[in-house]
Amino acid sequence: MTVSKTQSTSPSAPKNWLKGFSLPWGVTITYLSIVLLLPVSALILRAATLSPAEFWRLATAPVALSTYNITFGTALFAAAINCVAGTATAWVLVRYEFPFKRVLDAVIDLPFALPTAVAGITLATVYSEQGWIGSFLTPLGIRVSFTRLGVAVAMVFISVPFVVRTVQPVLQELDYTIEEAAWSLGASRWETCWRVVLPPLIPAILTGTTQAFARAVGEYGSVVLIAANIPYQDLIAPILVFQRLEENDMAGATAIGTVLLLISLVLLLMVNVLQAWRQRYDG
Repeated sequence: MTVSKTQSTSPSAPKNWLKGFSLPWGVTITYLSIVLLLPVSALILRAATLSPAEFWRLATAPVALSTYNITFGTALFAAAINCVAGTATAWVLVRYEFPFKRVLDAVIDLPFALPTAVAGITLATVYSEQGWIGSFLTPLGIRVSFTRLGVAVAMVFISVPFVVRTVQPVLQELDYTIEEAAWSLGASRWETCWRVVLPPLIPAILTGTTQAFARAVGEYGSVVLIAANIPYQDLIAPILVFQRLEENDMAGATAIGTVLLLISLVLLLMVNVLQAWRQRYDG
């Protein structure tokens, strides 16, 4: 009887939505509104002042389409490299003991702390024709600095930590006895890696790769120094936005910036879906 009484009175009970409102809620709403929502809303409202035809003309200009192709194509290439190399690096850091392991583990986060302009100067110097690495590549006919390949190198550099730091904790939690059980049942090392180790890692690898791709798409500081920034060759979309602002072409910069914003939102939505899939897989 007690249960039936509770069920009958619960739906009619008034809901006080303000009861859960507290100081952390106020700080969160204020902080996110000032830091995120207002700047994004300002860009969208600015784009809304353009007519649809004008917005389409500016966003799909030949030079803009070329920068989209270079930006997203090169970022995808950089993310693919980090997907493989980052997973291998996480594997080495978790499964092997070697001298200076902690130093290497700390260096992985260097792109997070290093100013991107400093990274650009460093990469342009190392990969120039007289640089430490560029001097070996130039005789082979491979030019890195001031080419699209240099853009890819910069994007790989700044997005290195994302795959490593996403896969590393999953590998640490992976039960090693499961691999031993597979070996005892006759599975080879390749079969164990493919059928036992890799499936739990796939959500983390995809999440880290998507984050690395999104980070590479938004990179500016290091790319502007290692690339020649020539339209239709190695000019990326963020630099084109800056060039439009320098030309006092606010409408063009707004249209291209809005396209980048929308694509970034789609990428973040994909990351959230992958993380939800990962939580369901772990559960």
